[in-house]
Amino acid sequence: MFETFQYIALQQYWWIIVSLLGAILVFLMFVQGGQTLIYTLGKSEDERTILVNLLGRKWEITFTTLVTFGGAFFASFPLFYSTSFGGAYWVWMLILIAFVVQAVSYEFRKKPNNLFGHRFYEILLFINGLLGTILIGTAVATFFTGSQFSVDKMNLTLLTGNKMPIISEWTGLAYGLEAALNLQNLALGLTVFFLARVLALLYFMNRVNNTEIMERIKKQLLYNAIPFVIFFLTFTVWLLLSNGFAINPTTKEVFVEPYKYLHNLIAMPIVAVLFVVGVALVLLGIIRPITCFVKCHTKGIWATGIGTILTVFSLFLLAGFNNTAYYPSTFDLQSSLTIENSSSSYYTLTIMSYVSLLVPFVIAYIWYAWRSIDNKKIDIEEIKTETHIY
Repeated sequence: MFETFQYIALQQYWWIIVSLLGAILVFLMFVQGGQTLIYTLGKSEDERTILVNLLGRKWEITFTTLVTFGGAFFASFPLFYSTSFGGAYWVWMLILIAFVVQAVSYEFRKKPNNLFGHRFYEILLFINGLLGTILIGTAVATFFTGSQFSVDKMNLTLLTGNKMPIISEWTGLAYGLEAALNLQNLALGLTVFFLARVLALLYFMNRVNNTEIMERIKKQLLYNAIPFVIFFLTFTVWLLLSNGFAINPTTKEVFVEPYKYLHNLIAMPIVAVLFVVGVALVLLGIIRPITCFVKCHTKGIWATGIGTILTVFSLFLLAGFNNTAYYPSTFDLQSSLTIENSSSSYYTLTIMSYVSLLVPFVIAYIWYAWRSIDNKKIDIEEIKTETHIY
């Protein structure tokens, strides 16, 4: 009995870890958002070089966080990894390709005599910013709307016949791309896209030392904040008023429950507080720079960034806690994945928990590196003195 209790606690602990990593990743996707604004904010080659180099100092942190998030998810909940990555592979392949071209673009944009020219790589950066944000947001939305798959662990015992010995089978004809046709999924994808742009604008406002770029940032902040709020409200209201996928705590049967995620919010007051505080901080960080007339507040990135982490973190907790299937199957309800039926073994999670004690040191290193890189605002004069230019 005690070991069972410990196992459940470990499963919940690792859902919290994965949720936190996912929330941090969404915040760090301001790099992707900034890549879609290079030509909007930079009207000359020098201005675009400032923006690209400012983002170039951070893209590796975002990429590393993405890999860490994926690795933690794979190690702690391998059945989700095999089901989603093995079935919805077109979505994940597009995301992977988008991040590969990002790495190539930063390394080759300013290489002397490169074959395609710097504009080609700037286009690839835009593609990464567009696809990376929308597709990741769409994929996360399926935690609430569901996907078309079936799970049968007995398939591993099949050694003969025409059927492959695999646990999960995907029944969606587009292998994940059908998720983008769901308007609720698309609403979250567009929310992430415009949020990434808003975060990028706030980051540029905090770090760029260029009067012309700053004037454009203030205009673009309003133009991107409005659609972000509209899509976020659309997704949130839709989520709280829609049916959810609940688990009977006794029989472990999955069933559809009206207003499930609203019930989760009410049943978990701490999560509700995190969500409300997070949304308030996001809006505070956006409103203060927009409403300035003379000297603008340039530290909105911190309020909006922390708010983003809290809001996304609370959404992940809504998806997985309080007897909820975090990856529901619309093809076969009983194949839906839960924290309990998709996690690694007790011993694996235990060993991983010891490793997770190093996470605070990693975060401290990231913070130290961030502060060292951003010790002063960037301008074209600083770029010209750099030995490595993106």
